[in-house]
Amino acid sequence: MEKDLALLLEELKNRDFFKENELCIIGCSTSEIIGESIGSVGSMDVAEKIYNQLKTIERDTGVSFVYQGCEHINRAVTIDRSNFNPLTMEEVTVVPDIHAGGSMATYAYQQLDNPMVVEYISVPKGIDIGQTLIGMHINHVAIPERTETKKVGEAFVTVASSRPKKIGGERAKYN
Repeated sequence: MEKDLALLLEELKNRDFFKENELCIIGCSTSEIIGESIGSVGSMDVAEKIYNQLKTIERDTGVSFVYQGCEHINRAVTIDRSNFNPLTMEEVTVVPDIHAGGSMATYAYQQLDNPMVVEYISVPKGIDIGQTLIGMHINHVAIPERTETKKVGEAFVTVASSRPKKIGGERAKYN
């Protein structure tokens, strides 16, 4: 699992996927990574290993990761308060738990300097490990990013970026 994640992150880093001062959402089922059904046997040990690799990418690139919780907290997002924008985010009262939020969001909440949870966020990029459905938090229009690394452990990986919407009619021009 750690090797798979390292390969994926290095591949994305080499493509300049991670941008300084940009937010990237992480959706992660630790259950899927270890070969079980999503939400069934979350692992704080797996979450810790993932979090530590992501912190290295943050230090190397300047990107900031935010962490989607599971469906039991309506896929709310754990962030560090330094990334909070009151114009586009609404804080909610919940503390992620391994059984209501998932191991990854729970571990991140415990590690962040000043954690908080927001109901919804719109970010330009994301990594979904284990089909956690991060699409609701990706800016419109989401673009799939094809990667050589297809799985982390036993979990399928989907990576997305986004582009601005093309609006207008037949007279509109695009670059």
